[in-house]
Amino acid sequence: MTSHDTPSPPLSDRLLSAVAAREGELIALTQELIRIPTLNPPGRNYRDICTFLADRLAVRGFRVELLRAEGTPGDSDAFPRWNMVARREGARKGDCVHFNSHHDVVEVGHGWTRDPFGGELDGRRIYGRGACDMKGGLAASVIAAEAFVDTCPDFAGAVEISATADEETGGYGGVAWLAERGYFSPERVQHVIIPEPLNKDRICLGHRGVWWAEIETKGRIAHGSMPFLGDSAIRHMSAVLAEIEAHLYPLLASKRTEMPVVPEGARQSTMNINSIHGGEAEQPPGFTGLPAPCVADRCRIIIDRRFLIEEGLGEVKGEVRGLLDRLKATRPNFDYEIRDLFEVLPSMTDEGAPVVRSVAAAVATVLGTHPEFVCSPGTYDQKHIDRIGRLKNCIAYGPGILDLAHQPDEWVGVDDMLDSARVMALTLGDLLR
Repeated sequence: MTSHDTPSPPLSDRLLSAVAAREGELIALTQELIRIPTLNPPGRNYRDICTFLADRLAVRGFRVELLRAEGTPGDSDAFPRWNMVARREGARKGDCVHFNSHHDVVEVGHGWTRDPFGGELDGRRIYGRGACDMKGGLAASVIAAEAFVDTCPDFAGAVEISATADEETGGYGGVAWLAERGYFSPERVQHVIIPEPLNKDRICLGHRGVWWAEIETKGRIAHGSMPFLGDSAIRHMSAVLAEIEAHLYPLLASKRTEMPVVPEGARQSTMNINSIHGGEAEQPPGFTGLPAPCVADRCRIIIDRRFLIEEGLGEVKGEVRGLLDRLKATRPNFDYEIRDLFEVLPSMTDEGAPVVRSVAAAVATVLGTHPEFVCSPGTYDQKHIDRIGRLKNCIAYGPGILDLAHQPDEWVGVDDMLDSARVMALTLGDLLR
């Protein structure tokens, strides 16, 4: 080097500058993603958003796959479950860092004061359904990856970006389907970052477990004017609900976890009664008649039990079955069935895992503070990456405020997306040197 040579800026400075230079692209990309209404259910416009992303990434040197999860729940010719996986190989062998975002969004609901699919920029906020959960995170990961590969063309390993279906309804047509086909095997991918909206100064290590079940109580139909000749399944279910209130809820409130679950109320075991249906079925809209006078012979509830890493699934199920069996032993004519619907074990990545250390260092550089390690009260697609893919080096990190998810006038902050993209780019620079 001669005295006239100017030393190259550090890689971290070049990456931060590359992200900052793409602010306009980040805003435009987020808006374009929001304007594709990928509503789930039923699963609209999945192919459109996957094609849009595929076209963008292909011209930037990514090898792109469009993959339909045929035969998965909800998949049909009318609403096919499409996924997009894009991979950019580096110049040398090394690890693969994968950014996984779901592209589906929940129903709009009521209470909006803005176009839910307008992608309106107002000040430093972009509004729309999915802005926070999680098209802002998807856009940030794309911008971070593009900034990295342009700044470091000789990087080692590989960068992957996926946009996957159905996270809002379990992820079986998205990450679960891909994991079953080896896309998240540790031999293929070594680090996964899911840009869910859990606040840019937090790293989410995992989530509580979940067990969904349907409980049905049985009775005997009879004329409503002579209920003594029948046996009301609704009354039997009221006994179940009374037992839950009197005994199960206090038990759950006494259980606490060492997992850093947020908010604080989710550090205990919880259970929600998701729905209740009993007696005569609801008639379709437009029916103007009266109900028939009958004693309800069936009543069903759906329970949503969230459990802690310190609890076993058998213990969780046993508490409910024990409650029902006690009623069967003490309440005349009480009979029930219970059916498992859905179960996921708790998952938590170690704070010392490489992706955790790298993202934490990047957060400290960008924000000037050490991140808070948290766990989610509900599950997200990490459950499939862990359970099926057998990949433990996985976290959630992305822009957005969790409390805004699924709300009317949902928004994501431009500055939060920029900071998160900076963190993601620095992480790539650290893991793929």
